[in-house]
Amino acid sequence: MNLSQFSLEGKVALVTGGSRGIGKASALAMADAGAHVVVSSRKIADLDPVAEEIRARGVRSMAVAAHNGKMEDSKMLIDRIMKEFGRLDILLNNAGTNPYYGPLIDQDEKTYDVTMNVNLKGILFLSQMAARIMREQKSGCIINISSIGGIRAGELGVYCVSKAALVMLTQVMAKEWGQFNIRVNAIAPGIIKTRLSEALWKDPDVNEKALESIPMIRLGEPEEIAGAVVFLASEAGSYVTGETLVIDGGRVHGSPAHLKTGEV
Repeated sequence: MNLSQFSLEGKVALVTGGSRGIGKASALAMADAGAHVVVSSRKIADLDPVAEEIRARGVRSMAVAAHNGKMEDSKMLIDRIMKEFGRLDILLNNAGTNPYYGPLIDQDEKTYDVTMNVNLKGILFLSQMAARIMREQKSGCIINISSIGGIRAGELGVYCVSKAALVMLTQVMAKEWGQFNIRVNAIAPGIIKTRLSEALWKDPDVNEKALESIPMIRLGEPEEIAGAVVFLASEAGSYVTGETLVIDGGRVHGSPAHLKTGEV
């Protein structure tokens, strides 16, 4: 097998939510594969160290403070990328939020709007801006970070709904933009040890319950998502579009078999 298929040399990538977790791990992995990487999130202080780590890998980087739910921020972000790099080849829509933990029957309008604005609306319009550039380039790749909560109903209510909608948005964008040689895919992680999921894995009781639902009997690490990002962004994934890759340690398939049979 020719491993050069996984090279991203000379490509320009944008990673939203790039200051930590899956975003940071994916940004570093794409830099290792040769891409120049722009990282964005709301706070520049969190981004600057990541940009330095990327540059240490021998590629260019830029940190830009931008709120994924604000259209003016997204436009500014795209404009700065084009001014600095002159192109955009890869967009990783990783930024997400979940401001409400509780039953759907008590969901309030404010946190509903925040969740949908960041997890769906912001992704649509940033992707639209990127796709217009990629259309002119006659190539591009967009990767959306969804969740297994978007595949199977969970306890996170509107967050799950937003991630399910993102799966469909991925399919629609792939269908419409394939004619421009733009590929659009999604990744649906299970419980990954990031700040967004801290409430699910820092509590020992919650963590134990979670492990009982995962056949691999452990939580995932951000780096285990990053490898899939490189695959989807590279020539190795050149005929993959409209798909949602589930990376959850087998959780969507049910609890570990030994818990059902009594075997070890």
